[in-house]
Amino acid sequence: MIAVRSDLKILIATQPVDFRKGIHGLVALVTEALNANPYCGNIFIFRSKRADRLKLIAWDGTGMVLVTKWLEAGHFVFPKIQDGAMVLTGPELSVLLAGLDWMNVGAKVVKRPLRTG
Repeated sequence: MIAVRSDLKILIATQPVDFRKGIHGLVALVTEALNANPYCGNIFIFRSKRADRLKLIAWDGTGMVLVTKWLEAGHFVFPKIQDGAMVLTGPELSVLLAGLDWMNVGAKVVKRPLRTG
């Protein structure tokens, strides 16, 4: 179970990633492209090119958790494609996972390059 802590950070990569990547490939992207520690307990979210799917990874203290969600109709609302990641709040994450427009809630851009290769 992912613990909701007061210092929990939720990062969403703004560039689409190759959705054939599994948990090990996404952990490597967090380390190499976002320059972050995937085992710190924060949540990292990745988007597909079609914007109808997302993958979320987080370390829960005993193992890495991978969550995949796709929408049967429509697409997720994502920021404009650029290098880096955005920091989300818990309520923004809830709105995103519901498939609604979370962009007006006030996320902050963190400038970090994301390599998708």
